[in-house]
Amino acid sequence: MYAVIETGGKQYRVAPGDSLLVEKLEGEPGTAVEFDKVLAIGGDDGDLKTGEALSGARVKASIQNQDRAKKILVFKFKRKKQYKRTIGHRQHLTKVVIDEIVA
Repeated sequence: MYAVIETGGKQYRVAPGDSLLVEKLEGEPGTAVEFDKVLAIGGDDGDLKTGEALSGARVKASIQNQDRAKKILVFKFKRKKQYKRTIGHRQHLTKVVIDEIVA
């Protein structure tokens, strides 16, 4: 069984036992989290549920750790004007492990 969830403005296909990095969620490692925005649920036999059939569906997960992504450099440049700016950014991430899918 798998589910498609939305969190942090992105969509993820998850199954029980999967671990994934999502945008920062509040909570300490070991805390339980529920994703209630489930877009689709699919089974092993090929059936797919979407829309109104998913009212009350949720995905239970637990936070494994809080981390930050690798630094990206943003370099701004305008030719012939001696304009150069370098800015760095590190995105805050949360690693979660999917425990179960409740349909």
